[in-house]
Amino acid sequence: MNGPVLVDARDMEILERLYAQRFSCRAFLPESVPPEIIRRILSLAQRTASWCNSQPWQVVILSGDSLKRLGQAMLQAADAPAEVPDFAWPTEYRGVYLTRRRECGLALYVSVGIERGNRPAAEQQRLENFRFFGAPHVAMITTDHALGTYGAIDCGAYVTSFITAAGALGVASIPQAALVSRPQLMRDHLGLGEDRRLVCGISFGYADERHPANGFRTTRETLDQVVTFLG
Repeated sequence: MNGPVLVDARDMEILERLYAQRFSCRAFLPESVPPEIIRRILSLAQRTASWCNSQPWQVVILSGDSLKRLGQAMLQAADAPAEVPDFAWPTEYRGVYLTRRRECGLALYVSVGIERGNRPAAEQQRLENFRFFGAPHVAMITTDHALGTYGAIDCGAYVTSFITAAGALGVASIPQAALVSRPQLMRDHLGLGEDRRLVCGISFGYADERHPANGFRTTRETLDQVVTFLG
């Protein structure tokens, strides 16, 4: 029989530090990430596990003028009638899920000085999604329509790999569902076929550490709140 696998404790220390330091960046510096760093992030993320090794993700990286044009299109469409997303939004947030969502939103508003009930200021903060929070790059994540929910699940794992790899290289990021709220607009802009389904976007770059929006951190539940052990 094979014995226990020998583990280098330093690997776990590095992983713990990366996860502890990760946050959703909502204010970026304008400096671009060097292409070789972006490619390294993508190469690391490509190691993500997937159902039957299907690797359903197809990724489009936008920078420069292409990102500027996308942002302008998203802002122009911000008040237009809603489109149906490729993957349905939650029907509701309830119980602890609503509590956690409210806690996150309140912490963000407090950090940037938005008082409760200040709808114009809240709307301006919402529109920052379509300015990519000032990020110089966006990765749009898509999956094959025929792979359905499991393709989207695999892409979710890819997103975690991407943002973890980015963090290891000093690159901040924020996954954004808001960027797939106009799927047909996005498909037209990116030149995607109807067989591709939009999962999310990831804005990334170097964090503006002095911006107040980057000054708060969300909490995490203890294991006994989310895990059941059966002997």
